[in-house]
Amino acid sequence: MTAARAANSATVFYKSSWSNANIHYGISGTWTTVPGIAMDTACTGWKKKTVDLGTATTFQATFNNNSGTWDNNTGKNYTLGTGTTIVKDGVATANATDPCQGTNPQNTATVYYSTTWTRANIHYGIGGTWTTVPGIAMDTACTGWKKKTVDLGTATTFQATFNNNSGTWDNNTGKNYTLGTGTTTVKNGVVTAGASEPCTTEPPDTTPPTVPTNLTATASGTAVTLTWTESTDKVGVTGYEISRAKGNETPVVRSASGRTYKDSGLDPQTSYTYKVRALDAAGNKSAYSDVVSVKTGDGPPPSSPGTPLGGDPRKDSIYFVMTARFYDGDTSNDRGGSQHIRSGNAVNNDPMFRGDFKGLIEKLDYIKGLGFSAIWITPVVLNRSDYDYHGYHGWDFYRVDTRLETPGHTYQDLINKAHAKGLKIFQDVVYNHSSRWGAKGLFVPPIYGIRDEQWKWMYSKKVPGQEYDPMVEHQGDDPDMSAEQNEMAKGRPYNGDLWSTAEPAGNTCRNWGTPTQWYSPEGYTIYNCQWPSPTSGMFPTKYYHPCWIGNWEGEDSRSCWLHDDLADFNTENADVQKYLIDAYNRYIDMGVDGFRIDTAVHIPRVTWNRRFLPAIYDRVKEKFGEEKAKNFYVFGEVAAFVNDKWNRGSVNHSAQFFTWKERKEYSADDEKAAIEQYNYEGQLGPGNQPTSTNAFLNGNEYHAPDHSKFSGMNIIDMRMHMNFSDAQNAFNNGKDSDDSVNDATYNTVYVDSHDFGPNKSHNRYAGGTDAWAENMSLMWTFRGIPTLYYGSEIEFQKGKQIDCGPSCPIATTGRAYYGDKIEGTVTASDYGVVSSASGPVATTLSQPLVKHLQRLNQIRRTIPALQMGQYSTEGVTGQMAYKRRYTSGSTDSFVLVTVSSGATFTGIPNGKYIDAVTGDVKIVTDQTLSIALTGKGNVRAYVLDQAGNPAPGKIGADGPYLK
Repeated sequence: MTAARAANSATVFYKSSWSNANIHYGISGTWTTVPGIAMDTACTGWKKKTVDLGTATTFQATFNNNSGTWDNNTGKNYTLGTGTTIVKDGVATANATDPCQGTNPQNTATVYYSTTWTRANIHYGIGGTWTTVPGIAMDTACTGWKKKTVDLGTATTFQATFNNNSGTWDNNTGKNYTLGTGTTTVKNGVVTAGASEPCTTEPPDTTPPTVPTNLTATASGTAVTLTWTESTDKVGVTGYEISRAKGNETPVVRSASGRTYKDSGLDPQTSYTYKVRALDAAGNKSAYSDVVSVKTGDGPPPSSPGTPLGGDPRKDSIYFVMTARFYDGDTSNDRGGSQHIRSGNAVNNDPMFRGDFKGLIEKLDYIKGLGFSAIWITPVVLNRSDYDYHGYHGWDFYRVDTRLETPGHTYQDLINKAHAKGLKIFQDVVYNHSSRWGAKGLFVPPIYGIRDEQWKWMYSKKVPGQEYDPMVEHQGDDPDMSAEQNEMAKGRPYNGDLWSTAEPAGNTCRNWGTPTQWYSPEGYTIYNCQWPSPTSGMFPTKYYHPCWIGNWEGEDSRSCWLHDDLADFNTENADVQKYLIDAYNRYIDMGVDGFRIDTAVHIPRVTWNRRFLPAIYDRVKEKFGEEKAKNFYVFGEVAAFVNDKWNRGSVNHSAQFFTWKERKEYSADDEKAAIEQYNYEGQLGPGNQPTSTNAFLNGNEYHAPDHSKFSGMNIIDMRMHMNFSDAQNAFNNGKDSDDSVNDATYNTVYVDSHDFGPNKSHNRYAGGTDAWAENMSLMWTFRGIPTLYYGSEIEFQKGKQIDCGPSCPIATTGRAYYGDKIEGTVTASDYGVVSSASGPVATTLSQPLVKHLQRLNQIRRTIPALQMGQYSTEGVTGQMAYKRRYTSGSTDSFVLVTVSSGATFTGIPNGKYIDAVTGDVKIVTDQTLSIALTGKGNVRAYVLDQAGNPAPGKIGADGPYLK
């Protein structure tokens, strides 16, 4: 028997003043991934690395500082050999002596870090001096372990944290790790000093789990419930794979964590076969269980189209939910996507698509029990991107996202069941952009792709006729790919319909498939036409704008891309307009009650006024009549994040601008008209914009508002939103802008949202419970329609970063899953009135802000002036005090309001006033009423008691703030 030949090796010492140094080398033409392998510090001024050469005796090498500075021997590379070589000042010396011999010995620490990350950095500090963020790249020691040896000098301990080079950190829950010399392992937050080398002490697990047994399948309608006896494993079972087959179709594979699984959304009266196998942490899979067969029953009858509830939208208060994060009614439509592991969501068993329409339907009583009468939901159209649970990456605008629906719990079912409880549905809609992959039915660009060793994990094998379906995710079990490639492919839906290696006929993208100078985070070559770009020619200018935004208050902000994930529609094109109008007509026909318009500021007002807003009104009028059309609530996100009345003097980018019709005729061509309007209004400037008294009382009198110049779009009150870190500041800023809004009583008013907190904070509001109560008291009694982002009723995730994309788990953000807080049963007997509740939801409903919110909703719903009234501060002294009145037909409602502190009202009608909070009665004979009030968030609302319009008296029971 001949002994195996030992591999050749080369130890390279590199003289450099760089803090970090990489060696990028090639053996027989095969090079390391750019920028190469991190070198260790050997001693002061010297870096060191040992390279395994296999059977080779020479190799090529270059060096870099990990920040773009290279030493490639003036373009010739260094040719190095076996043994010890030193490279100094451009000279390579073979068979050299270790240059660090005789220097002061340095303490070292070898750190092993257990992680599933593809990449890992160690960011450490010695004696208070830390490495530059994000730290030093660690090497892969073996599966599940990263390794780095750190030179400590004379130190014996140091502080360390770890990260995945993409924003996800492990800092020992804020305490950092304290490590010492020698070998240390860090695993699941536990530090083991003096540890054995983990990559040699633990033999690989090659034993699969036992086969699951006793598999049973039970059908109920179009759902099948599977149960089986759990498998066992020498280390531990991590999950199961269920294979479902129908006839001769390719089996569909689903994942499960326990010994039961519910498969929903199946075809009615259809036979299916199932089998299940177990998985362990090492990737071993058991054999499949025996196959079971089952036949589904009848599907639910199709839902009939609904009808908008109608009625003045100012009577409503709005609860804003991110559907995918609210409540999980059906786990079978949960999907983690391609970023499930990278984001950290997998560790929390928290897939990005978790909530659904079934869950929202099940919690309608919770929302009504809070007192809300309208629900604003995130976009429902089928999305297509790597991380699209929020809904703003629309791809097929004519189809509801399959990850939100299940039979019997479709979008139409949600609309109908919400209406049955007296709750409106305001649908979030996007006219400005599609996903980065275009829009199905309008234009989907071909992209360059190649299934080579670098990229085949990214691109699905092409299957004739197969289309994108986010419900079917890659399971990471392709035998043609390595374990690492399968890991990267896992969770990705089919994309074989998008890519081509050969240049397709009619391609307009320049330099098809040629390499660029750029590399992916994994170090892979990026090619032209591989990723969306407005400037590459990939997207025809007929359908999409061909530029990036340069000036957010300039004309290009209305005609260029916001982000590479958001392909910007050419909304001035008739084909694009028809595509969007026809798509959103489908949802109008379903009976939704209004549209919240995303990114409204990025489409010219003249385009809104000419095309989209009339189309909405006309369709509602055609289907449901003129009265319903007038009350179809359209509110736009005109994101003006400034504290001045006009957005840095740019009227075209100010929220109130979008509430007005055009004042002159422009060119028939919409693209020319957009420029003409921009220039015309910009030259007129803020001082020459229209003004309105629609929100203001004339003394004490209500007057009929003039909506003849109304565009059809109301707005989110960005001025108040920006200033809601303090309620009085929001009040003062809000009313300062009201004369330039067509009718500010229709403004949507909120403190924070799924995007920002006050003052454009990236965190959910954390001003404190009393401050929240005060904000609510102002919103529910001042002009506008009060709106609350889900969970704020219990200060859910207060202070947390609202969004971090896939760089951190959603559970740590302001978009966290809310369902745990509302588990259990709840029945609402009226708006703001809960007749019964059990489980965690009962605890949630007992919280102080919930009680405050319920009573505010009860009071607002009872007093018309608080819903639809004009207001005035004339003759009013007080920090947040105002009088409001609404008169229509036989209704005449007049109320005096002060929030948190006392106020005096002069020049008011004489008569009897009764406070809706306490029931206190005051008789006014001298046109003056003084109110004493203390308590942050407390309110007094004295209603004029009139014949035919009696004051309601005390409304609701005293609570933590209203008393």
